[in-house]
Amino acid sequence: MELPAVEVSQSPENKFREYLSSRSRPQRYTDQQRDMVRYIFAQHNHFDADQLIDDMKRAGFSVSRATIYRTLTKLVDAGLLRRLEIGPRMFYEHDYGYPQHEHMVCEKCGKMIEFQNSTIEALIHDVCRQNNFQQTGHTFIIRGTCTDCNRARVTKRRLDLI
Repeated sequence: MELPAVEVSQSPENKFREYLSSRSRPQRYTDQQRDMVRYIFAQHNHFDADQLIDDMKRAGFSVSRATIYRTLTKLVDAGLLRRLEIGPRMFYEHDYGYPQHEHMVCEKCGKMIEFQNSTIEALIHDVCRQNNFQQTGHTFIIRGTCTDCNRARVTKRRLDLI
């Protein structure tokens, strides 16, 4: 499912630069951070730190492992990325410029499917209201097996019967 982009007032790069300068101890915006932000927001996919390091190296960027990990934390704190804990791995995805959505994760192949559902959103809103709870966000992940992996399993079983 392709999620519709949400209109934002500034680019991810400018928002991150603003975040760095507004901290109690302002930090400079480095070339490595700029390359990272541009690379991450040039595509919409879910990734972990190791994937990002490998992908950026393959694309010809020189970014240290320490810078990747530090900058990912800052991008989450700035509201640009969302952290998704899936099993033992920590994945990241765009938060800035994308609507609230949920995930289904295939435990066989790792495929991640995004979806939106107004009933789930309304239910979460109602539960928060009933408990006088001020929500700042949520993560909803359904684990299971995707269609392709289910199909492969059924085919394999049929062949076992022959």
